[in-house]
Amino acid sequence: VHGGPTGLALPCLRPLGAYGQLWRTRLRGVEGGGGVGVMASSMVRATVRAVSKRKIQATRAALTLTPSAVNKIKQLLKDKPDHVGVKVGVRTRGCNGLSYTLEYTKSKGNSDEEVVQDGVRVFIEKKAQLTLLGTEMDYIENKLSSEFVFNNPNIKGTCGCGESFNI
Repeated sequence: VHGGPTGLALPCLRPLGAYGQLWRTRLRGVEGGGGVGVMASSMVRATVRAVSKRKIQATRAALTLTPSAVNKIKQLLKDKPDHVGVKVGVRTRGCNGLSYTLEYTKSKGNSDEEVVQDGVRVFIEKKAQLTLLGTEMDYIENKLSSEFVFNNPNIKGTCGCGESFNI
């Protein structure tokens, strides 16, 4: 978990799967608060989800959101009235070179690409724009976790610890 420029504790996204096509971060509610307060990195699982047969078509936007991702981002931003959206970035780190970050943002940066879908604003830092082309952002909930999942067809490899990827 990394503190973003807004001082919030926000995660680095970690790859899941042999082909590095899935990226996850887990959201956990704060005990007693009832709301989502802390975004924490998930552990890389040993299982592989087969998405290699699924072809994701690139659209004009670098990133597309599923309805469940749109709804979850709207829900998260309700608790943050001074923030206008979320920002996806990429940082140099780990064995394979790159790692995604996700944080709340109060404004659009000069070189950020803005993706607006169903009233949700997602800003993509310049350095992350090419790595996200054709990527679909989804939100999945089950009994054990709730997660944003990035289905990214561009990732060529990941490191063994799941900390980073390469394109």
